[in-house]
Amino acid sequence: MSDTTASLRRKIEGARDLRAVVSTMKALAAASIGQYEKSVHALDGYHHTVQLGLSVCFRTSGSATGAAGRKKDVGIMGAVVFGSDQGLVGQFNDVVADYAVQTLAALPGKKKIWAVGERVHDRLALTGMPLAGLLAVPLSIRTITPLVGQILFQMLVPEQVDGDVQWKREGTNEMSQLYLFYNSSRAGAVYAPVHQRLLPLDAAWRRDLASLPWPTKNLPEVMGGSPATLQALVREYLFVSLFRACAESLASENASRLAAMERAEKNIDQLSADLHQMFYRLRQSKIDEELFDVISGVEALAGVEQARRPVDRWD
Repeated sequence: MSDTTASLRRKIEGARDLRAVVSTMKALAAASIGQYEKSVHALDGYHHTVQLGLSVCFRTSGSATGAAGRKKDVGIMGAVVFGSDQGLVGQFNDVVADYAVQTLAALPGKKKIWAVGERVHDRLALTGMPLAGLLAVPLSIRTITPLVGQILFQMLVPEQVDGDVQWKREGTNEMSQLYLFYNSSRAGAVYAPVHQRLLPLDAAWRRDLASLPWPTKNLPEVMGGSPATLQALVREYLFVSLFRACAESLASENASRLAAMERAEKNIDQLSADLHQMFYRLRQSKIDEELFDVISGVEALAGVEQARRPVDRWD
């Protein structure tokens, strides 16, 4: 079916409306990126402060090597994969899901995966990975904290046992390891998938923290009971790690959406230019046809008038 000037005009108006929607979504994505990136940068300093506090606790209590001879836990390997609930993010969910599947496939043991976001949950389900639950993606910075609390209380409940950080066990299928998978912003690229091992907080982890140098010449001192302080710092360490992973994922999601909106803008602009060109060409064709009709009519009338004139005769 050939286009008419009226149908092309409607398509041009539709492209203009779609362009306005895309521009609005682009502006929202750009604003969200700034908020989440500021949150991540603010957490970097706090995360380092918590690490310094843990370093002091481990050096003071001597627990940096206290668990070296303890029997290694054998249990379920947990994973939290951060994705998105909404679309228009390109390959955002596919990239992090495929990366998580490949990484976990190379690790031994039984897996248990929580997905943050319906889109990445559906992607993981297609791979046959054992899914333990679906968590909603936070819609703002303020809603990240409830998600982190939900993860902590569902999976990670620390307690003190003989001055060391242990984990409450329920049954024989306890979770001994936990990995975080998320997309992180990268220079020269929109994002890249990364992972972090959050558990176990083993002797190697304690030794690394105990070796951190104190930033000043003033010797630190642990106030209050050392076990209670250590437990509070461990909770903060887990909270900050989860919060930062979620914030980086959200920043990457909006960066991916921003890139998708920029591509959509270019495609809409090209489509709009093509539609305008078709409209002008069709309108010019209509004008030419009308001009030809007028010329043909004038020529026909001129022929009739000439036929009606009397013929001059010469005697």
